[in-house]
Order: sequence, then C-alpha cells, then structure tokens
Amino acid sequence: MTDRYDHPFIYHFDRLEDIADKISEVLSLPITIEDVNHRLLAYSTHDDCTDPARISTIIGRRVPEKVINSLWKDGTIPKLMKTREPIRVHPIDEVGLGSRVAISIWKNEEVLGFVWALEIEKKLSGPELELLKEAAEAIRNKLLNLHASKTKKQEHSQEFFWRLLTGNIQSVPEVQQGFGRLNIKFPKEFSVILLNFPEEITHNAEKQIDYLLKTTQQVLVLMSTTDYNQLIILAEPKGEQALTEVKEFCTSVIKQLDERFGLHGAEACIGGVYSDVLQIVESYRQALAVAKIKQRFSKETSSLNSFSELGIYQYLDILYEKRYLSGYKNYSLQKLKEYDADHKTSLTETLEVFLESDGSIHTASKLLNIHVNTLSYRLKRIMQVGEIDLANPNEKMTIYLDLKLERMSL
Repeated sequence: MTDRYDHPFIYHFDRLEDIADKISEVLSLPITIEDVNHRLLAYSTHDDCTDPARISTIIGRRVPEKVINSLWKDGTIPKLMKTREPIRVHPIDEVGLGSRVAISIWKNEEVLGFVWALEIEKKLSGPELELLKEAAEAIRNKLLNLHASKTKKQEHSQEFFWRLLTGNIQSVPEVQQGFGRLNIKFPKEFSVILLNFPEEITHNAEKQIDYLLKTTQQVLVLMSTTDYNQLIILAEPKGEQALTEVKEFCTSVIKQLDERFGLHGAEACIGGVYSDVLQIVESYRQALAVAKIKQRFSKETSSLNSFSELGIYQYLDILYEKRYLSGYKNYSLQKLKEYDADHKTSLTETLEVFLESDGSIHTASKLLNIHVNTLSYRLKRIMQVGEIDLANPNEKMTIYLDLKLERMSL
C-alpha cells in the first residue's frame, strides 16, 4: 500500500493557499504560486524568512516588472518555458531576489504557472526536488479550473471590446455596466493602440503577446484583441504625462517582442488620449488613420507613432477630397514636373527634400548628396520655372501640401 507520508500531496486541497502551506511544511521553505503571467495566486503563511522580491510580490499581488525583466535576462524564464524539471535561480541582488528553486506547472505542452521555493536558510536535496515536482502536479488541476474561467472571461471581454471599437455602445451607463460585469477598471483616461505586425499573428505569437501585456506595469492594459496582423489595445496611463507613457509602453513592448520572442517588425500606431469612454471608437479610428498614413508615407512618418504627431497628415484625406477630386492642379508643381520631363532634371524631388528639411540648405544638400552651391542653383531654377517665392511661407506650405496630396492618388 502507498504510504501517504511518502506522497504528501495526494490529499484533496480546497484552496491553493492550503497547497502552498503544505509544500512549505514539507520542504521547510517559503513558497509562492503564480500563474503564467506572474500574477500571485497563493503563498505560504507564517514564513520566518523572505526577501524583498517576495515581499513586493505579495503586497502587489504580482511579480514586479523589474524582477521579471531580470529573470528573462538571466535565462530563468526561458528555461521555465521549456522544462518540466526544477531549476535553481541564483540571487539577483539589484532587484532584491534571493536564491530560489522554481518549477513550471504544465498541461500538455502549455505552461499554466510556476512554483517558487526560497532557498534562504537551506538548499533542497535531490529527494526534495522530486517532492517539488509532485507538488507541481498537485497544483495543476486547480490551475486548469482557473485557466478555463479566465478563457471564458477573455472571450466576453473581446466581444465587449469590439462593440466599443465599432461604436455599437452609445451610452456611458451601458459602458460602465460592461466594465463592471467583466470586473475591469473603468478608465479615467485611455488611448487605443494598434501594433501592426508584418505577418498574421499566430496562436503562439498571441500567447507571447498576451504574456507581455499582462506582465507590463507601465500602463494598465484594460482590454486587447487581435485582427489578422494587428494587435488592438485599450490602455490607461498611470501618470500625468499620458501620451508619453503610452509611447514609452509601445517602445518597451516592441523591444521585448523582438528580444524575447523573435517577433520582429512590429510598429505602433497610437490614437488620441481621451477621458470620455464614448470616444474609444474615435481613438481607434485615429490609430487606424496613423497606420494608413505610415503605410503611404513610410519615409516621412517613420519616427511618428501617434495621431497628435501627424500634423498636416491628419488632414490630407479631407484636402484630397476637396481639391484633387474637383480637378484642381497646382500650377507651379505642374510646371516643375514638365520641366523635369523635358530636361531630365530633378527639380521636383529637390524641392520636396528642401521643404522636408524645413528649408535648411545644409540638411537638404546632405540628403541629396550634392554641394550647397549646387542646391542653391537648383532652388533659383525652381523659383524661376515654378514661378514661386520660397521665402513666402504660404507658398511653401501650399506646394508642400500639394506634393503630399499627389502621393494620395498613387
């Protein structure tokens, strides 16, 4: 007959906290149990020893982001995502992390969570490491139930999110009820963010992205969903510099997707920051507009990510409809193009680069790879041929806009 003392985790446990306490009792070490996104699920009580990282995790109910980043850098988390064996974690003093043993909790080929045992006062022996593996098996069924309920909630969340994005909810009380039913914080301020990927987002990539969104602490990610090659996020900034925080969050996520998971080439498009939840649809439209403009004017807008940064690009669609669809042609621009065609010159290109350089002869000459004297000569010819005054800001702005509007019809 099997001796229950040799298999201490075959008992039925009603709560994860009871399992954590039992593991701690058997191994004589402090224990924490986390889900796959490093949210604290349970921890052993009455521990005489701990470390700052564990204290911060218990207080915040999640592992601090700086600790997660350190565990990625030292290779701990990548190992946990691949092996079912316990692994020893060396101290990382700068984030307050002491010695640990960690083990992943698996369902088939998917990691559901982790168990962490602090080795502050003792090291686990070989037999004790085997007991830790038994403990991970005992926790699995509990996490499966949690995983199923979270998946169902996520489906409801995505359905609600799409209704918001498409403007199918048009009253604040209805929005408030939706957030309440999903137990999602009602935002004071928010922005809709698109992350565009070069290819369709696979199921595996979606899980990796979801991991990053749930472990970030730069902004509060309220909801997210995917649409072919786009990740759509509703984010609430935490501080007073809302747009700056959202931009820094996007930069960080794109960098981590590249470095941790090899998901390259993601590009951020950020809608406006609003406080009225009925403007979620408008922020989404603006994020889509940023994506469209960046695709059409990729070179000029390579450093621009938010709708508020687009400047005149915000209005090109309106101007195009008003001017070009009515048959308008810029006289000066037409003359320059005709001259270029007849004389095999590049006055039109030179003018566009000069205007893009904010009228700086030195910057434009470097971009065109010509001498400043050559550029000065070309500018004189441009003014003569095109009958324009480049010292007049109105004329410069008009022809600059028409150069961009021409690209709209391509």
